[in-house]
This record gives sequence, C-alpha cells and structure tokens, in this order.
Amino acid sequence: MGKKMQAAVVHDFSKPLSVEEVDLPDPLANQASVKIETSGLCHTDIHAAHGDWPIKPKLPLIPGHEGVGIVESLGKNVRSGIKEGDRVAIPWLGYACGYCEYCTSGWETLCEDQLNTGYAIDGTFAEYANAYADQVVKIPKGVDSMEAAPLICAGVTTYKAVKVAGTRPSDLVAVFGIGGLGHLALQYAKIAGASVVAVDLFEEKLSLAKELGADYTVNARTQDPVEEIKKLGGADQAICVAVAPQAFEQAYHSLRRGGKVVFVALPKDNDVRLPIFETVLNGVSVLGSIVGTRVDLKEVFELHAAGKTRVVHEKRHLHDVNEALKEVEEGKAKARLVFEM
Repeated sequence: MGKKMQAAVVHDFSKPLSVEEVDLPDPLANQASVKIETSGLCHTDIHAAHGDWPIKPKLPLIPGHEGVGIVESLGKNVRSGIKEGDRVAIPWLGYACGYCEYCTSGWETLCEDQLNTGYAIDGTFAEYANAYADQVVKIPKGVDSMEAAPLICAGVTTYKAVKVAGTRPSDLVAVFGIGGLGHLALQYAKIAGASVVAVDLFEEKLSLAKELGADYTVNARTQDPVEEIKKLGGADQAICVAVAPQAFEQAYHSLRRGGKVVFVALPKDNDVRLPIFETVLNGVSVLGSIVGTRVDLKEVFELHAAGKTRVVHEKRHLHDVNEALKEVEEGKAKARLVFEM
C-alpha cells in the first residue's frame, strides 16, 4: 500500500486549493516514488488550478511541476539509471512515449502522447510524488534544492527559448516580463553574448533586471517599449514571458527586419493580432517554444553549478498555497516562489 501525505489539492476550478491528507499510491512500473524537498510555483500551476485553458486538467488535481526530491522507492522495470537515494528533478513533461518521430528526433516535448506533471498526472505540491523515471533528471551536487526548483521549469523553458531564438553575440534581445521566467531568460541571453533590454511594468523588477546584467530597461507603464527598443535599432530577438497578449504584440513590433519573436508565456486570453503584410515584408519569424528536454535541463543545471546563473526566489510553506498563488497573480512576487516541504 502507498502512504499518507499532505498535499495541496484542486477539487473545483472556482474554489481555493485545499491542503489535506491524501493517499499516495505505490509507484507503477517505470515510476519512482519521490520524497519532495522543494517545489516551485509557476504561473501554469495557477492556470491549472483555475481551469483557464481549453484543455482542462484532471480533477481532483495536485498541481506542481518544479519538484525536487529524493527517490525513496522504485516500481518495476526502471531502466533509466535512477536509484533510491538520488536527488532528482520532476519536470512539466511527466511522460513521453519514447518511440514517436518527435521523441526520437530530440523533440520529446512535442510528443502527442505526453502527460504533464501537475496537470494530467498529480504533481509536486505534496510531501511525495510518483514520477516516471525516464523523465526525471538527477540534480548535480552543489545545486541547492531551493534554487534547483525554479530551474526545472522557469530555467529550462527560458534556456530553450534562447536556443530556439538562435541568440548570438552582438544580438539585441528584448525580454518582456521580468519575473520567475524573465529574470532567467535575460541571464541566458547574456550567457549567449547578447545585449539585453528588459521590459516590465514594475520598477522593482527592472531594478532586479539591472542587477542581473540587463543593458537597458523599459517601464511599459510610462514608456512605449516599441519606440524605446526601435531607438536601439530594434531587437534581433524578443522573448515574451509576460502574461498579457498586449506584451506579445509589443514584442513583435519591437523587432528589426529579419527578427524573431518567441512566444513562451501562456496568457489566459489566448489571441494576439499580428499583421501579415509587415511579417512578410520584414521577414519576421514568430516561434513558439515549449519547456525543454531532459538534455536541456541537464545543461541548465550544469550552468548553475558552474555559477553562471542566479535564481531569485522566496520561500513559502505549502499551507500558504492560496496566498502564494495570489501573490504571483498580482505580480507581487519578486521572482519565483518556492514551497519547502
């Protein structure tokens, strides 16, 4: 039999999460049972808890997909090299088939049979979680568990976005939204050698951006980001991690000819207006970038272990889950909030 554990559970999309005692079943074949140490709070968890997106998550649901923990036991047929006692990361991509064209060509994040942690399968806002062993990633020594959690989604997602954008030294990268994702996006763009312009609505977020190496900052409340970025010659790439469609449109219009805009954040309001004429004449690319693979996540951990990134986070307790969700929704969290179990 499985064990009893405390978890934050969504029973109804219109109601707050309930922190309660639930049963953790024994791990299935190819699963690991993981004792959770920390779990980051992502905006996706809020969308899941509210049922905001067209494809609804399962109910009841334990959200969370930035989980760090120690493997306590293994189900049958685990062949991934994960062992009891390993400290592992449990990411958004909870399961992929491993055999389709996407999985075998390095794009497992596009697998049509994928299951997502904290959405289709129970996640990491709990004392324990069962995770498919093929998808968990070992966390290297020297990476703190509180810092590791945000890297599992915010880190790998923005790292992949910079990769997809093809950022090179001498490029100008505009990062729209300096929060849990944006504060890491700007660091990865700097690691790639680019100059970075950070765009946000809050001065404290822009101060953080400067601290982390942003070359320019724009307050979108008081300045027109498109105008300000065009004064700099226009962005070679714009990475949009803000949760408002208007920011995506501004990101698009801030590009120079031949530029790329990378859509990353998933706002509740799903549509943007983009012009066909200018897209064609200016040779602009509009790209979607979804999380990252296990290899990307390993690289993210390597960069952090080498001291090349800084994770800005604040600790919270799982019992305060509803207050933490509100903080993130209202833009009051400095960057990433992380639950310590």
